[in-house]
This record gives sequence, C-alpha cells and structure tokens, in this order.
Amino acid sequence: MDIVKEIEERTAYIRRMLEKTGAKGLVFGNSGGKDSALVGILCRRACENTTGIMMPCESKRNYSEDLADAGDLAEKFGINTVTVDITDVKRAMISAFGDAGITLGADASSNINPRLRMSVLYAYARENGCLVAGTGNACERFVGYFTKWGDGACDFNPIGDLSVSEIYELLEYLGAPENIIKKAPSAALIEGQTDEGDMGVTYDEITAYMQNGAGAVSGNAARIIGRMHSAASHKLSMPPVYPQEK
Repeated sequence: MDIVKEIEERTAYIRRMLEKTGAKGLVFGNSGGKDSALVGILCRRACENTTGIMMPCESKRNYSEDLADAGDLAEKFGINTVTVDITDVKRAMISAFGDAGITLGADASSNINPRLRMSVLYAYARENGCLVAGTGNACERFVGYFTKWGDGACDFNPIGDLSVSEIYELLEYLGAPENIIKKAPSAALIEGQTDEGDMGVTYDEITAYMQNGAGAVSGNAARIIGRMHSAASHKLSMPPVYPQEK
C-alpha cells in the first residue's frame, strides 16, 4: 500500500463530499478506537471544522480508557470535542419498555447504545450543517459486525474498504496515540468485550477469507465467517421497496 497516496486520495475524497453537499463541517463518533481515530485524523486533514463526539454509555471502559484515548487523539490532531453521556437516556428507554411489560434481552439492549449514538451524531450534524463520517472498516462490513441504523449509519465512509491491518498501518504512519494502536479492538458495549472474542474469529482470518476465499482459513473459521457474511447482506443495502423487490 502506498501510504502517502492513500492519505492524499482519502483526504481529497472527503473534501469532494463537502463540496458536493455544501456541508459546513464534519462530525464523527470519537470512541477512542482504531477506526474512529483514522476517520478523525483524515477528516481533520480535510476540514478544520471537524468535531468528534465522545458518547460514553454504562461500561467502565467507556468512562476511563476510551474517554482518555479519545481525548488524546483530539488533543494531538486538533479535533474539536464534545461529550454527550447517553447512559441516562438508555436507562430511560429500558425503563419505558419495562413500563410496557417488555423485558429486553442482552442483544437487543446492547444494540440500543450504537443507535442512540447515531441519533446524537445526526442531531449534531443537523444543527451544525455537518456530514456524519462513518467509521466501519472492510472486515466489519464483510461479516456485518456493526449495528444496522447504529454505527453502520453515516453520510459517507472514508475507510470502508480498508482491512484492519491496513487501518493500523495508516495509524502508525500518521502517529496516532500508541494506546489506541495497541489496545484490543472492542465495541465496549459490555465489560470485557472484544471484537474477536465476540465473533469467534480474528480480523486476520476475516482478511484472509476476503482476499483468498474460504480455503485460506481453518474450516471452523470459514464456517463462522461464511455464516456471518451471508447473514449480513441486508445490512449493506437499503430496505427493499415494493414492487421492485418481492
């Protein structure tokens, strides 16, 4: 990968998005993770009016490590920062379901977090004339490891074609904070959660499968990745509309 070319072309792409839409700035979810870090750096290179919103919710990691790392990124690269704590909003929603006699399971409950974050980003974007920059990488998109209408929602995505290893390569070159580069990728929806532990496969295995097919990984990994990829197709397209789709 020609790193300098990649950075220049992605920065130019973001500028074209701004020119095409007439937006006044950019906003992204600054989670303290690798993907949001790269998106934040690229957006800031393309536009001075770039805001990263930190949105802690429930987990201890959100309020400690993630906030600290997100803050380090913002300080180092001159990114405007806003913090919106969504814990009480989520608790109110869970309570409202309870009042209606509905108890949400762990999966439905955890998916509320990224959907609330999407709402925050779009409310800020609407108020300030910004575009929402997406932060999902190619591996996550391939297996659908994101929440539909949550962290998968955006106006454009400047890193959606990059594998996790490529993300790290660019972050190293750009001088991202070491803590962000070294920590295990995690959605941090619950304590101790990691992406790879959640999926049951590594990002390297997903990349190998994407690039060289099922034979490039073990049988078990191939089954997991293949199943996730098949199940994810609906996340990568707009909902079908009658009568075009039946």
